[in-house]
Amino acid sequence: MPDFRNLGTVLRIVLLANAIAVVCAVAQVSTIGELWQRMLLDSALLQPVLLSGLLALYALNEMLQRFTYWRAALMVVVLVAGITYFFSQIGGDLFAEVGESGFFLEMRRILLAVALAVMLLTYFRWRAMAMSPALQDARLQALQARIRPHFLFNSINAVLAIVRAEPKRAETALEDMADLFRMAMSDVRDLVALKDEVALAQRYLALEQLRMGERLQVHWQTAHMPTQALIPPLVLQPLLENAVYHGIEPLPGGGVIDIDIHEKNGQLHLLVSNPLTNRAVASGGNHLALSNIRERLSLLFDVEAEYRVERDDDSYHVHIVIPLRQA
Repeated sequence: MPDFRNLGTVLRIVLLANAIAVVCAVAQVSTIGELWQRMLLDSALLQPVLLSGLLALYALNEMLQRFTYWRAALMVVVLVAGITYFFSQIGGDLFAEVGESGFFLEMRRILLAVALAVMLLTYFRWRAMAMSPALQDARLQALQARIRPHFLFNSINAVLAIVRAEPKRAETALEDMADLFRMAMSDVRDLVALKDEVALAQRYLALEQLRMGERLQVHWQTAHMPTQALIPPLVLQPLLENAVYHGIEPLPGGGVIDIDIHEKNGQLHLLVSNPLTNRAVASGGNHLALSNIRERLSLLFDVEAEYRVERDDDSYHVHIVIPLRQA
């Protein structure tokens, strides 16, 4: 069942419904003048039914998502039929053509509305099935790109370097590494709690700081972070990995990674900023991981997700905006 609170879904319903109405109007007329009259007559009923139906589906979206597909689809069809009948009764003869009235007219309107609803539901079901392999592929890429081998080797070497001199610190680092890999290798779901994604990122940065020392500084801005918000897994950690390897590591004196996570106007904002070096500009950074993030955001949130990259003379900024969904 499509997400009726998603902007992309709503736009597709509006465009497809009106496109189908235009095609039906063209099939019934023989002149341009008749076409305009036919379209005005059809729109007089279509637009209030369409907008009212979308408002009702927006309100009932959470309930529909809990039902089986066929039960939810039946509820949608019945809802559309009821709204069509309601407006047909209110409009009376306003929507009728000359010589048309009575039971047949009412049934024709309801049947056309039901047929349109079934066509749209079929389209969204087909689209979901067509996108499923792409989403599975994106999940697989996330699994394969979770932890780079050289990060594992570097972390182990860093722990070995301090295991005798600072055993407590080495023990903490090994615990962080175990937690990091445990979380990273868990099941890839569509969405995870933001606090878990942040915990994963913090363990990653703790291990990198063990290796790089004072060269790696991190500033977290999470005072307004909604901890129970839901986000796609492995979004923040690859951004930080990119910032470390292409922003901080090439600089002899190191640098600062700024992380700002907050809620604004019903949206979740994630901003990651790091110094920009000539080597990072030349290499282009880790495009594979970043492209994977962009693809998963598009698959999960459609047009409601934003992924922006900005560069200035000495810094690199990634800004992700997704709808706020609570656990």
